[in-house]
Amino acid sequence: MSINTERSPNYEYVTARIRSQKARLFGEDDYRKLVRMGPGEIARFMEETEYETEMNALGTRHSGVDLIEYALTRNLAKHFDDLLAWADGPLYGYIANYLRKFDAWNVKTVIRGVYTGADAGDIDDDLIRTGEFSDRLLDRLVETTRIEEVVEALSGTIFGDPLEAAMPDFESEGVLVPLENAVDRAFYAHLLDDIGQPEPDSPRALYREFLEAEIDFRNLRNGLRIARSGVDIDPAEYYIEGGGLFGADELRRLATDVDELVERIRESRYGEDLSAGLEELAGAETLVGFEHALDAALLEYSDRLSNRYPLSICPVLSYVLAKEREVENIRAIARGREAGLSVEEIEEELVVR
Repeated sequence: MSINTERSPNYEYVTARIRSQKARLFGEDDYRKLVRMGPGEIARFMEETEYETEMNALGTRHSGVDLIEYALTRNLAKHFDDLLAWADGPLYGYIANYLRKFDAWNVKTVIRGVYTGADAGDIDDDLIRTGEFSDRLLDRLVETTRIEEVVEALSGTIFGDPLEAAMPDFESEGVLVPLENAVDRAFYAHLLDDIGQPEPDSPRALYREFLEAEIDFRNLRNGLRIARSGVDIDPAEYYIEGGGLFGADELRRLATDVDELVERIRESRYGEDLSAGLEELAGAETLVGFEHALDAALLEYSDRLSNRYPLSICPVLSYVLAKEREVENIRAIARGREAGLSVEEIEEELVVR
């Protein structure tokens, strides 16, 4: 991505375009209809929505859940490419760097696929081809058959050295946590280094505030996964620097006590903004439910920042999260219906605010 920083950031224009796009996202009524449809009905429903172009373009080659998933991925990449086309100056740079999260997504998707022995075609289907990775690099990653080959292919990228350093832990424990955490650490370190320490209340400061929240919630997720996995790994060893909620030692303690964790968030700067999300966190009985509650809470927090600071990067970040969530929800519904899950089981997999 070529970043032009000479032009002034056009926050007003981009915010107006995003407001229009967010108005087209699926709502509770749409999901309520979708969970009661079969894959074919879902596909027809999507043809009447903003996914019409992708559904029509792919409909001659695919059908059912495959058609839905291809259309979702293509539509997601198109909308995020639109963000870059709209933005000027430093705003373009902020968006371009944040969209590298899909490079991180693709790396983790390939690692998981290779680890589980998934077919190369299935791995490729789950890639989101936006971000900075070239199609050539993504194709090379899809062709790998061993984790070592994935790491080698990524040498020279921001993920290469961190993944190589995490390999001994992966090999000794046999779980993906060290590798996935290395990817997240590299992504956030790159973003924070790029932002630096901005002036208070500036657009860059708001960007950093959002990233700190995202890192805090990522640390919570990682700590809980490690604590529940039963492997001999210290959650503090996989702490991502840059958050503001707690340090590595506190993460180690909170990862094993959900009630104290919820209370710690309630007393933090997120408490007022995340009141509804915290109720969900406190009531979550499983790790899946807890993670869904974290996703809902981060969406809520991003919306709060977006409403408070409309002429900043915050509306863009809020939209990116909301669009990702829509795609994940539709995918979960389509796969759930294909697998014969009940409406109630599918609804438990959705994050709807």
